[in-house]
Amino acid sequence: MRRCLIVMVAAVCLGGFLPGAARAENPDVRAQKDQLKMQQKRERNALKMQQRNVKESWKNGHVSSAQRAEMKHQMNRANRDLKMRQKDAMQDLKDRQKSLNEMQRASGQ
Repeated sequence: MRRCLIVMVAAVCLGGFLPGAARAENPDVRAQKDQLKMQQKRERNALKMQQRNVKESWKNGHVSSAQRAEMKHQMNRANRDLKMRQKDAMQDLKDRQKSLNEMQRASGQ
């Protein structure tokens, strides 16, 4: 138990001497990532509400099983497309930050 406590205290003390890249991210980077995550969450919720409304409309109207199957297929496609777009947007953000960090390191040397 004491050994674990000593190791933790040493790690905290040495953490202050690590370079900035090894410690926390730049607050601007974190803010951009958080903003992108919030935007993506709003998009997912909007799509979910839209799909819920479509399913509710099936109850009120006369929709054939073929039409339901086609609509379900379209909804699944929309979910996949949204997921792929959001994944690409997050990867683009990471790539931009990585290239920015590399440029800063190159100019700093």
